[in-house]
Amino acid sequence: MAFNLLRTAKYQISATKPQNFPADEGVEVAFAGRSNAGKSSCLNVIANQRALARVSKTPGRTQMINFFSLQDEQLKLVDLPGYGYAKVPVAMRANWGRNIQAFLENRRCLAGLVMIMDSRHPMSPLDQQMMDWALARQLPLHAVLTKADKLSRNVQNQTLMKVRKELPEGCTTQLFSALKRQGIEELDERLKSWMLPDASAPETE
Repeated sequence: MAFNLLRTAKYQISATKPQNFPADEGVEVAFAGRSNAGKSSCLNVIANQRALARVSKTPGRTQMINFFSLQDEQLKLVDLPGYGYAKVPVAMRANWGRNIQAFLENRRCLAGLVMIMDSRHPMSPLDQQMMDWALARQLPLHAVLTKADKLSRNVQNQTLMKVRKELPEGCTTQLFSALKRQGIEELDERLKSWMLPDASAPETE
């Protein structure tokens, strides 16, 4: 079932330092990934909006932590700066890293981390570092393997199984393609379970 609240996402604020983050309240889910892994495209597809997040072929386009509020404004999606290679000064990349670390370690309303990885190059050392931060905080983590349309169906399945075995216990993963709109419902359900846990829980007699 579609998580329709995602379709109400709208830009709230961009922050370059923790002092500029919005109030630490409600429920947030953050999206993280290497530069050019398809993070912005993923956000746009699940929100059913063409330009919610800025898409660029130039790695490092997302240079700030961007917050998007959903309809009731107590639910937010957070677009973290892409890590890894980026055509920006080293000092700026270092600042991004500090801000991401401050966000992940200190944000109390953070309910989960969506880890965006290019399905052709998953589980890099930087991905592992991001996972370590999430695990240190006991934060739920869901790995989304983007650009699955670039792989044959057989290779997709092999990659999914390989990543599933390498992920820490308790973490989940899936295939995703923004171009083919593959995996949207699965990601919808994961986000709903984090942001509206009472609504996602099965009914009991």
